[in-house]
Amino acid sequence: MSFLELIRVALQSFVANKLRSLLTTLGVVIGVLAVILLVALGDGARMYLENMFAGMGSNLIIVRPGKRETRGMGPPMNTTYKITLEDVRALEHRAVTLDGVTPGVMGAATVSYQNRRRDVVLIGTGSQFQRIRQMHVDVGRFFDADDFDGRRRYAVLGRTAAAELFGEENPLGKMVKVSDGEFRVIGLMEKKGMSLGFDLDDLIFVPATTALDMYGLEGVNEVLIKARDRAGTAAAMSEITEILKARHNGQEDFTIVSQEDLLSTVNQIMGTMTMVLLAIASISLVVGGIGIANIMLVSVRERTREIGIRRAVGARRRDIRTQFLVEAVVISMLGGLIGLLLGGTIIWLAKVAVPDLPVKLSAWIVSIGVGFSAFVGVVSGIWPAMRAADLDPVEALRYE
Repeated sequence: MSFLELIRVALQSFVANKLRSLLTTLGVVIGVLAVILLVALGDGARMYLENMFAGMGSNLIIVRPGKRETRGMGPPMNTTYKITLEDVRALEHRAVTLDGVTPGVMGAATVSYQNRRRDVVLIGTGSQFQRIRQMHVDVGRFFDADDFDGRRRYAVLGRTAAAELFGEENPLGKMVKVSDGEFRVIGLMEKKGMSLGFDLDDLIFVPATTALDMYGLEGVNEVLIKARDRAGTAAAMSEITEILKARHNGQEDFTIVSQEDLLSTVNQIMGTMTMVLLAIASISLVVGGIGIANIMLVSVRERTREIGIRRAVGARRRDIRTQFLVEAVVISMLGGLIGLLLGGTIIWLAKVAVPDLPVKLSAWIVSIGVGFSAFVGVVSGIWPAMRAADLDPVEALRYE
């Protein structure tokens, strides 16, 4: 028989035993459905994290005090290693591969206005923060170089902090108390929403020089740097290292991380997680394959006389083997297609209900589902097909 004829016969066998065939494919349906949903969720989460990191800015480089290799996840807040404002100014004036440098001083602060108060994250930074970090003022203005150098007590509020403190009142020009100091509100940031579980609107920004005075610090927590272009990131990191080592007596007592390093780490973690989810979901496919093998062995016994007749009229052993193998693959593929249809429908409904849900059905995920179901069909059909082909024609014709 031709290949198309074999498929037609397999489909006829499927239709002739509808209930048994559907129950047989159920394991494959559940397995492919699990693979589709879990891998789509993992792939969507990876893309979500990539977008979050891309939203931090382009060609971003972060310098922190302390050497990661000797300090684990990084130095504690009271580390003896420091990156000072003089270091920041040296990078800004001496480096030729950089397109922006701004310090970062972070801490907790209580902001109050009249009888309202709110605990927020305070970020001390410089005038280039907006361009480097892609977070911009929507109303009013951000700090300029004079505000930074003059250590002025100016504040720019995130939208959540402003709404909680002022309600419908216009906060521009108003005085707020930040910890123990009075600050004048000069701007409101544009709304950014959540990023990696952190509310970017529940922040207050002040000049880094003022933040250092507030917390009694001599060095900044980090330096945000923008390289001139993506291709020049490595050269920029090398130049940063040379400048800082020259200022730190030849010691590399700082850690430099690029945006590409962060994205690479995220991709590795999410790739590993996706593979783990894929392995877990594949267990259902193994169970489905066992079910198909069992039913095909039963089918061989039920069709023993048919096999004997076909052998008697000239069918070769490989013809019998191919027929049963194709039937197993067709049953498995039908289960896989049903699983794909259900998985795609569930993902579509989930996206309609929750548009921001990080789940994505990609072409490669569909290919994985189809490939897995075909593989399960081949593996589960080999042994029954060999049993059918090895039957003795004479004994098969005598079988009742």
